[in-house]
Amino acid sequence: MVTPLLFLDVDGPLIPFGAGDREYPTYPPAPPASVSPLLARLDPAQGPRLAALPYALVWATTWEDDANAWVAPRLGLPALPLVRWPEDGPDPVAGVHWKTPALVAWADGRPFAWVDDEIGTADRDWVAAHHPGRALLHRVDARRGLAAADFEALVAWAE
Repeated sequence: MVTPLLFLDVDGPLIPFGAGDREYPTYPPAPPASVSPLLARLDPAQGPRLAALPYALVWATTWEDDANAWVAPRLGLPALPLVRWPEDGPDPVAGVHWKTPALVAWADGRPFAWVDDEIGTADRDWVAAHHPGRALLHRVDARRGLAAADFEALVAWAE
């Protein structure tokens, strides 16, 4: 059996934002001034939860190399492979997130799950039409980030 890929976005799923009615917890150490201060919102407990999932983890984020430099160490994760976004970007498809075609190409038919806060119906439809393998596009609420129910959904799909 092929281990499915788990494409991970950072902003939203791992670094929650956007809930104006509450303050987010922060975790030491404070990030350097040269890096986003939102990095302090990364919950270090998420690392072991992610590592325990039955997936091969892959960064699918605009953080690109900075995900391995700044995010992975704070989560206790090793350096992960990352999707390199095309310089000129793929041809836009109406309503489809710009990451979607690149993730399908990177997966190359392999089963995958993708966690992001910007996934929509058009992305699911596009993947169903262009990806021959199994795929789970799991939208995460950016105001709370990955939660227990999200991890349960990922495990259930992989099984």
